[in-house]
Amino acid sequence: MTLTFGEGRALPKALGVTTGGAKRFWKTWANSPQSQHWLETDWAELEITTRLVDAFFQGETRHAGEIRQRVGKWGATTEDRARLRMNFDQQAEEEAAAAAQEAKAADMDAELFKMLSESQESQEPDA
Repeated sequence: MTLTFGEGRALPKALGVTTGGAKRFWKTWANSPQSQHWLETDWAELEITTRLVDAFFQGETRHAGEIRQRVGKWGATTEDRARLRMNFDQQAEEEAAAAAQEAKAADMDAELFKMLSESQESQEPDA
């Protein structure tokens, strides 16, 4: 199953996750660039870890170390990603290109507004 960035799986209701923190955790990881390449075993790990996160948010803080180890293997922090040699340069380039396109569109809008304003001024009769 190949997913595009931001198209992650829905949280399975069967997990019985009840806390908002665990639901955000699932959504964050399910939509992460890393999850584009996950196999079923990786998704199973996310399910287990999400259950641990749910328990953590219910006050069972003893799970913090286990959660940190698991998410570190997925590249949770900049340091983790460097250690794992993960690179999202292509995604960064695509995001930069999209931002540049939006800026260009905004510039075109401003230019069009200026042209229309100048055109309207030239058509107004002199007082």
